Amino acid sequence: MTDAATDLRLEVQRTLPYPPERVFDAWLDPKMLAKFMTPMEGATVPEVETDAREGGSYRIVMQTPDGTQIPHHGTYSKVDRPRSLVFTWISPFSEDGSEVTLDFAPDGDGTAVTLTHVKFPSEESRDNHERGWALILESLDRALAT
Repeated sequence: MTDAATDLRLEVQRTLPYPPERVFDAWLDPKMLAKFMTPMEGATVPEVETDAREGGSYRIVMQTPDGTQIPHHGTYSKVDRPRSLVFTWISPFSEDGSEVTLDFAPDGDGTAVTLTHVKFPSEESRDNHERGWALILESLDRALAT
């Protein structure tokens, strides 16, 4: 068994047909975040606040299809437009020290996005987050298309 606080991590990758600046900026724009931070079918995001700078904070409230609200918040530790974004991830389902890193790399006319999330309380939590982040990246693709 792994030590969940130090060993559990996930990585999700997706290539999007948009320039890195556009993909990066979507992660810091409250209106865009409300469109794509949906980790399950039928979820919505009724509240988003961002202070998009290193040391700034964010707050995202996800709402499940049954109406349950799940608050998420954290602090931006790195904002390197359009290459990298790093922020802490605090939610009812997170472990102390949980952190998300987004790397954006040009890929032809698009952007290769690599999302790495570290520190989970259990393998089940990690696996659930992996599915959720994959759906979020799919939703990001759709949100950028509109």
